[in-house]
Amino acid sequence: MATTLRFHNTLTARKEDFRPLRRGEVRMYTCGPTVYQYAHIGNFRAYVFEDILRRYLKYKGLKVIQAMNITDVDDKTISGSRREGIPLSQHTARYIKAFFDDLDALNIERAEFYPRATEHIDEMVALIKKLLEKGYAYVSEGSIYFAISKLKGYGILSKVKVSELKPGARVRADEYEKEEARDFALWRAWDEDDGDVFWETEIGKGRPGWHIECSAMSMKYLGEEFDIHTGGIDNIFPHHENELAQSRAATGKDFVKYWLHCEHLLADGRKMSKSLGNYYTLRDLLEKGYDPKAIRYLLMFAHYRAPINFTEEGLKAAQNTVSSLIDFIDRLHEAINGGGDVEYDDGLHEKALRAEREFEDRMDDDLDTPGAIAVIHDIVRETNKANEKGNVSPKNLKEVHDLLMRFDSVLGILKHEREQLSADDARLLEERELARRRGDYASADNIRSQLLQRGIVLEDTAQGVRWRRIRALH
Repeated sequence: MATTLRFHNTLTARKEDFRPLRRGEVRMYTCGPTVYQYAHIGNFRAYVFEDILRRYLKYKGLKVIQAMNITDVDDKTISGSRREGIPLSQHTARYIKAFFDDLDALNIERAEFYPRATEHIDEMVALIKKLLEKGYAYVSEGSIYFAISKLKGYGILSKVKVSELKPGARVRADEYEKEEARDFALWRAWDEDDGDVFWETEIGKGRPGWHIECSAMSMKYLGEEFDIHTGGIDNIFPHHENELAQSRAATGKDFVKYWLHCEHLLADGRKMSKSLGNYYTLRDLLEKGYDPKAIRYLLMFAHYRAPINFTEEGLKAAQNTVSSLIDFIDRLHEAINGGGDVEYDDGLHEKALRAEREFEDRMDDDLDTPGAIAVIHDIVRETNKANEKGNVSPKNLKEVHDLLMRFDSVLGILKHEREQLSADDARLLEERELARRRGDYASADNIRSQLLQRGIVLEDTAQGVRWRRIRALH
């Protein structure tokens, strides 16, 4: 079991104890969306992982300062705006709003900063000028490129080999799949494909390359060196490798201490992506009736460094599990409020203490969310066993409840607003109670069936009737 917080650092390819650069504070940069379409749930796998990381750092008592970029100018956004025949800002505004709506639906905490690339051109120009002055960049046909052969250690993050690099080999595209090290564009001279998307600057008329955007914005909000940089594994090369290279070249500093990357979300065994067309947006799934809490649960159920194969059957199972956990929280709440002050030796106190230790051990070990979730299911099972035996202590039930809510400050799937019955459903429930009191069990059963058809399940307990709404899918 881990005794201190440890992360797998992509830079060193091993688990390391986490020690912030500043005592009690963590500065973290998370790669955000390129806003040319609605984000798909493969993208949100990374955003949920980053949210769990942020929440657990706070759980550990650390102050978190997080910046997440909004890429609102690149090849894809420009192509999309031209295809629609609308200004770039109008094209991206729709998807920026959708992105924040989706964050809220998935209960993802807001970062402290969401810098947009189009609002930080001055910072990018200043950084490119510094790279030119230091001899790490050069001009070719009006564009400015980073000379990777000039920087000792290029490839340290991705482990890409530069031994076969052809001097002067360049690439203008923001993204390229092949792991072939080539000089990349810091500033792209304007051409007709860019239309009216350009800036007149000291370094020429054009627009920034994708990689320089993140270096400029992360250093503005977090400093020239900060603690954690995250993203999906597909960001490692070329994006993060290039980001690291140009930042180190410009400042002479290490840039980032810990690099954390999450694996892909798969669909039918293949990476979920827009280019393959095998993806779901959050809206697609919500329209099918899935609870966003279930989607969040599914995205954290596997360790962040292990792939997840998405299926609707798996999502249905996640929805049923989350429904069961929420029902347990509701029953706990009712038992606490309906119980007396008598204390019993039901063993729950010791089990809660053990669950707290095990949860933290799991999460300290490189954010082992599957292990942490298993701890939650264990304490739920132990509490149900104690309840079945009777003589449970309301004080200990409250301790379990409060512990689960503390765990949920990290996982974000259990807290919810207690639903209210409609006036019509409440009337039916009252009529059933009256029927039971007068011994008219046939009418009571008929009303129970009516409520079930409306998605409301009744349970007759020693403390009275309780109801719950069916959330499970079959």
